[in-house]
Amino acid sequence: VQLQASGGGLVQAGGSLRLSCAASVRTFSAYSMAWFRQAPGKERELVAAISWSSGSIAYYAASVQGRFTISRDNAKNTVYLQMNSLKPEDTAVYYCAADRGGSTRPRLDQVDYWGQGTLVTVSS
Repeated sequence: VQLQASGGGLVQAGGSLRLSCAASVRTFSAYSMAWFRQAPGKERELVAAISWSSGSIAYYAASVQGRFTISRDNAKNTVYLQMNSLKPEDTAVYYCAADRGGSTRPRLDQVDYWGQGTLVTVSS
């Protein structure tokens, strides 16, 4: 399984970005998907996750609740992260992740596959 993340970039505080992660796997709907991020000098943290199949269950970290939205399109094997009202503290490398175990709040050690990361920089 390969995960290809895209959509990062430089944006001013208050702006928006949409990250995409395309998966090269035939059984994409069988995986719960997630976005993690890692800021310089900090540990990688879970930002948002979406359940397998229809994606009816979503989890958000408290720091992004109400600003970020995770979604999936199984026909396109793609998961998205819509990020609105961005803040400088959202600056990080964002990684998409796939979990075969179906957790809606995966820990780092539960992730089976990682994307390569895409850099999001929010200027003040």
